[in-house]
Amino acid sequence: MPGTAVAGLTITGIGGVGHWSPEKPRLYTVRTALSSGHSVTTRIGFREAVFETDGFYLNGERYKIFGLNRHQLFPYTGMAAPARLQRRDAQILRGELNCNMVRCSHYPQSPHFLDACDELGLMVWEEPPGWGYVGDAEFQDIAARNVRDMIVRDRNRPSVIVWATRLNETANHPGLYARTRRLAYELDGSRQTTGAVTFHSLPGWAEDVFAYDDYESSGGNAILAKPIPGVPYLVSEAVGALDGAPAYRWTDSAAVLADQGRLHAQVHNIARSDARYAGLLGWCGIDYASVNGGDRIWDNLKTPGVMDTFRVPKPGAAFYRSQVSPSAAGPVILPMFFWDFGPASPPGGPGAGAIIATNCDRLELYVGGAHFGTGVPDTRGYGSLPHPPVFADLTVDGSGLPGLRIDGYLGGQFVKSVLMSADTARDRLELTADDASIVADGSDATRIRFRATDAHGNHRPGVTGNVALSLAGPATLIGQNPFAFGTCGGVGGGFVRSLPGKAGTVRVSAAHATLGRALVQVTVTTARSEKYL
Repeated sequence: MPGTAVAGLTITGIGGVGHWSPEKPRLYTVRTALSSGHSVTTRIGFREAVFETDGFYLNGERYKIFGLNRHQLFPYTGMAAPARLQRRDAQILRGELNCNMVRCSHYPQSPHFLDACDELGLMVWEEPPGWGYVGDAEFQDIAARNVRDMIVRDRNRPSVIVWATRLNETANHPGLYARTRRLAYELDGSRQTTGAVTFHSLPGWAEDVFAYDDYESSGGNAILAKPIPGVPYLVSEAVGALDGAPAYRWTDSAAVLADQGRLHAQVHNIARSDARYAGLLGWCGIDYASVNGGDRIWDNLKTPGVMDTFRVPKPGAAFYRSQVSPSAAGPVILPMFFWDFGPASPPGGPGAGAIIATNCDRLELYVGGAHFGTGVPDTRGYGSLPHPPVFADLTVDGSGLPGLRIDGYLGGQFVKSVLMSADTARDRLELTADDASIVADGSDATRIRFRATDAHGNHRPGVTGNVALSLAGPATLIGQNPFAFGTCGGVGGGFVRSLPGKAGTVRVSAAHATLGRALVQVTVTTARSEKYL
């Protein structure tokens, strides 16, 4: 008979399976076959994720959430990004920024992105489309249908640990949200419900996990409200462009850009200091297109991300990049300042309070080859973090353009050096591509990025002029050309997209009047790969 039929079954005798977690994202494939010969395969994982009043528990153990929000928006293409680019964002969040969770704000995101979250061990908060508004009965029917569609589509994903059943930052609508919660419980009784709110009180609220968008600050510092007693509590947004500066662009001063990282470190430190916080999801991972925000918008772009729209890490990203064990990823030393003495930079260098994100035990600083000072992690101000930042006084005489060397030590042993040059005569144009090859299907693409750097690959501020791009080979260049390099602060990017059925070698060059020329090569192949990471 035509129509829909629902059948239930119980699977028993499953043994020898391991739990899915960010550290060990074990996945299994279930094949369901009908007597008619039709079959479907579904990828699953085994894990238990529970929010309690004393924190979040993963597979029975308390687990602190450390993450960021993500908008599914790309430069030039908006949301029209192929699988490779969607998956790359998950790799950036998990592999580069060390997040164990992402909030998909504010709509269900690409299955390709979620596939990568399953594979990489990136926990997911998923929510229906909407922000700050609830309309009439017809609108509410659509909202409920969106919740249903979201859950049916993604309920088999181990990465999804909580459903938002209310629209982002809306007031209490008891009838609608009772309806969407009931849908969630009927369609998937294994996950709790939530929804980001901007009020900090319980009357009228009825989800399972209280999620607060917390933009409180005091005296130039980011602070957090205390968890509400008696309910599981998660910080769903913090910092953004509401704490600190209205924007964080490459054209802003080094002090402004570094302050972004300091504020993110502050709120994560607070969240880790009290077990009642399940954790914190900072706002946000990547800059995104927007027309709402007043002075927080430049050229239809909102810039609260710790990475810019081309996925280049700003100084604020250094905090996230440093929160990783040296045994897992090696030593990390990331100065959150520019070593520059040009007209747009302070004549005395980074000055007092220069921040260095690191997972080392001790840093030794050398200016012009001479020992200048010692830096140790600030365990007093940031003692709840796995790896507190180092604050150092780097007030120097830059007239001779001295170099900077930072030596890192672990357990008394030297492990790494970072070099920074003040000599702009040795600056260069850096051009990179994420992938050595892409597929000739007409939609596959890889990101290219170009930057003004010193001789050691550190960002150089204050660069002017444009970058001219050229492409030779079977692909299309997606991006602005020439690129307004100076307007964008010496950082830019675009995409190389394949042509249908056209294989071969693609060469992309970038040229700047004073920084010279850089070249990158991408191979386009007809061989199709199932995975891009």
